Amino acid sequence: MTTRPEAWQRGPVPGIPDQLQAVAHALIGAAEDAADAAGGLTAAQLWFSPGGAASVGFHLMHLAGSTDRLFTYARGEGLSSEQKVALAAERALAEPRPTADALLRAWQETVARALDQLARTPDADLGAPRGVGRMALPSNVRGLLFHAAEHATRHVGQIITTAKIIRGMELLS
Repeated sequence: MTTRPEAWQRGPVPGIPDQLQAVAHALIGAAEDAADAAGGLTAAQLWFSPGGAASVGFHLMHLAGSTDRLFTYARGEGLSSEQKVALAAERALAEPRPTADALLRAWQETVARALDQLARTPDADLGAPRGVGRMALPSNVRGLLFHAAEHATRHVGQIITTAKIIRGMELLS
């Protein structure tokens, strides 16, 4: 793990509206923490599910997909066919499974796109109503963006914990 200050302690993210700074900080921190925690895991470690818990690989794959989907809904769009395929892939992992590098790269790219979208989101749009999913459950732009950030931090917390457990198991063998 690095000893850099957390993202929110480094000041405002350039180009991001004030009301969305917390979202940007959370996503940047989640991207950095995921890379720190998952970096160096072998393929077996990446996809191991200790005690039936979701694997680090699953969490990384889900991070990119779920964040992408939530930001799509925040734009007022429905999911593309590619996003639907990615969602299905999260549910039924095929072989060969993605590598840690590929998953981390996809997550970093998703965060970069999300930050770009945040920079282009006017304050006046934050309360705009948005539907979520096939049932078009009610939300708004602000709710979707903040949920994307907190959802990402929850999954990264699980990545950190699961990676520590897996590495600790290696010491016991």
